[in-house]
Amino acid sequence: MSSARRRPKFPSPALPSFDEAAALVAASAAKILRARRGQCNAGIERVRLDQALGRVVALPLLADADQPAFARSTRDGFACRAEEASRYVPLAVAGSTRAGQSPSGPLPRGSAWEIMTGAPVPEGADAVVMLEHVEEVGIPSRSGADRAIRLLPSRTLERGDNIMARGAQARKGDKLLSAGVLIAPAQIALAGSCGATALDVFRKPRVAILSTGDELVPIGSTPGPSQIRNSSSAMLAAMVKDAGGDPWILPIARDTTKSLDAAIGRAATADLVLITGGVSAGQFDLVEPALLRAGARFHFTGVRIQPGKPLVFGEVPSSRTDSVQNQGSAKCYCFGLPGNPVSSAVTFLLFAAPVVAALAGRSEFGARFALARLSEAVKTKTGLTRFLPAVCTFAGPVPEVALVSWQGSGDLAAMARANCFLVVPEDADRLAAGSTVRILLP
Repeated sequence: MSSARRRPKFPSPALPSFDEAAALVAASAAKILRARRGQCNAGIERVRLDQALGRVVALPLLADADQPAFARSTRDGFACRAEEASRYVPLAVAGSTRAGQSPSGPLPRGSAWEIMTGAPVPEGADAVVMLEHVEEVGIPSRSGADRAIRLLPSRTLERGDNIMARGAQARKGDKLLSAGVLIAPAQIALAGSCGATALDVFRKPRVAILSTGDELVPIGSTPGPSQIRNSSSAMLAAMVKDAGGDPWILPIARDTTKSLDAAIGRAATADLVLITGGVSAGQFDLVEPALLRAGARFHFTGVRIQPGKPLVFGEVPSSRTDSVQNQGSAKCYCFGLPGNPVSSAVTFLLFAAPVVAALAGRSEFGARFALARLSEAVKTKTGLTRFLPAVCTFAGPVPEVALVSWQGSGDLAAMARANCFLVVPEDADRLAAGSTVRILLP
């Protein structure tokens, strides 16, 4: 006899819309972020600059010197006084400087200084005229120079042209990177320009991934009749990493009270728990009752979206004393994600990823959307906001998006062919070809 127990019946409150559910998640993420910032140095670690990609700045980066540290040319050309060049008279070429060199002295009156991009501008010069905007006249000057240049009559020159003044980008001590900034290649370059060989970053939050269901077997196993491999855990682990978390895949929980209670108790030591499967309305969908037994408080149990309508969002007491999001109340946020992989992916991107990002300390934690032009008309039904697998082509002047043929929320092959999800508003039964639509980005 099966040890699975029937799910007790619960009243069915009105489901929130996508926007309403997203707002609830955003409020929780903002609360998490405030708590994260209030931890002082408890959740901070120092990493080498070459290991900082994808991490989140915890302590501000300050400029170690003026940037740039000297007035420098932004073009190949000739440093000069704009007022003198604007008379369109020959200016003797008094010297030459390339990047990495310093001028041998100030710029003499009535002269120009050949200069390369990035080179220091000699004292006395207030503009750089571009190489292609002058003509060489080769008139010897009284100073003995054998070259002279003249501004072309069709060109004008103003003070400050093609010069970046000292400290134009930042002054010594200025804050260059604030806490909460995601570290990308540009931030690494900026830190390197300040001589930072390491950065202080937030520790990655631990995200427990718990797949449930008697039908699941490990990926390396051969499925028996009516069994499937647990591919969702591997997918979610990759998504957690991408969002800035440290995934922790737990053993599969079976559809029994004992197995679910033990697994959720173990998972609740993490900063966030993702549970897949067992959250629908079937009589053997036992995750919600198990979460209630663990002391969960739900923010919502279902959303008016497809796929992913049975999504559960709440929080459970945590046994972790250094809980990242709220040390005082020691709670752990949790999501019950639908078991089908497309549903799990969509609900993670929309709702779980922002929470992971907030736990990681990121100031920006919302789902990512973009606009595109729909290449073919789409017919659907009203009542749910729909997120349908699609392919967006970004090569042209305007992104073009088209649906991928798919067989429902268990179609992994279709999801693998897609690179985004087309968003169909709740009140739309048709999207016209050529219309501007929203897409959800991974």
